[in-house]
Amino acid sequence: MALQTSPEAPLPVGDVSRLIGGWIDRLGAVWVEGQITQLSRRPGAGVVFLTLRDPSHDISVSVTCFRQVFDRIADVVTEGARVVVLAKPEWYAPRGQLSLRATEIRPVGIGELLVRLEQLKKSLASEGLFALDRKKPLPFLPQLIGLVCGRASAAERDVLENARRRWPAVRFEVRNTAVQGVHAVNQVVHAVKELDALDEVDVIVVARGGGSVEDLLPFSDEELIRTVAACRTPVVSAIGHEPDSPLLDLVADVRASTPTDAAKKIVPDVGEELDRVQQLRDRALRTVRGLLDREERGLAHALGRPSMEHPQRMVDERASEVDALIGRGRRVLGHLLDRADSELAHTRARVLALSPAATLERGYAVLQRADGHVVRDPADAGAAGDALRARVSGGEFTVRVDG
Repeated sequence: MALQTSPEAPLPVGDVSRLIGGWIDRLGAVWVEGQITQLSRRPGAGVVFLTLRDPSHDISVSVTCFRQVFDRIADVVTEGARVVVLAKPEWYAPRGQLSLRATEIRPVGIGELLVRLEQLKKSLASEGLFALDRKKPLPFLPQLIGLVCGRASAAERDVLENARRRWPAVRFEVRNTAVQGVHAVNQVVHAVKELDALDEVDVIVVARGGGSVEDLLPFSDEELIRTVAACRTPVVSAIGHEPDSPLLDLVADVRASTPTDAAKKIVPDVGEELDRVQQLRDRALRTVRGLLDREERGLAHALGRPSMEHPQRMVDERASEVDALIGRGRRVLGHLLDRADSELAHTRARVLALSPAATLERGYAVLQRADGHVVRDPADAGAAGDALRARVSGGEFTVRVDG
């Protein structure tokens, strides 16, 4: 129950410690799993002191047990080992310190660890953390490479030396961390997050040499796996040797079998690239030369055609045809003009033969009254004595009607 306190009525430290101890006593014995980080077995002492740590979190708790309890597993348990402990929480009131009083300690065997890793693997795979479509491609030539590895380790040396041998100008941002033991997970996670936050880092390599299954356990830790899955920077896993396969290999964008192999994957070989450039230049030169040769042959073939060698020949050959066509056209036009002239003369003769003037020339005359009407009938001549105008071929004169 919540305590009723106030600035005017506070609880003494002893009462608070006593209450905490009472609450803890009611917990009873619990099974606890962790990793032994410190082990103290003083000669002649009847009590063994341990520090049990959660590998995935920065949390530790003190454990004490009688010597006979620890002696049962003393031959198989050392610092760094994972154990399962049956212990009762205890509160040491004078110092305000929580500890566990162990009555049984069991080492976690390799088989059990592998079963747990397989279960974790299936759980993470079901979330899609190992899916291929999540993999990010590596840059062709990274400007800055982040490297997470042990200090002065063979893995660090292999990555740096092989990468610089392949591309001397390559630059590294190195983060040295613990790569096994209780502090490995936190340090590696922190280093990966720190490198991923740097915009200039193009790829991150997590490298470690070979080791036992227990040594490589930090690289199968769930927190590290989720951290790598959340990285925006491509991550290369170079843990152990070819047979080793921690879960980091599955979530990383690229898996390298060894640190040396990682160096080969992250940077190109300058010699190979120069050879490739030379090959491409040679291929391009051959292609251009082939194109020029083909065009030259085509041009020579075009220039070798008669129309190109003697371009006036076509004009000369057509000149006689043009002259013939001109002559033909003139003859046809002449015939048409002669025919038209003949037809015109014939028509003119017919018109002249049928014209009134030709009739008058044959001795005929045209009589017209004073009002201009032509006299066609004697009755139209008018009264006796009326004047009529007579037109003949040579002119006209006046006549009078004789009654």
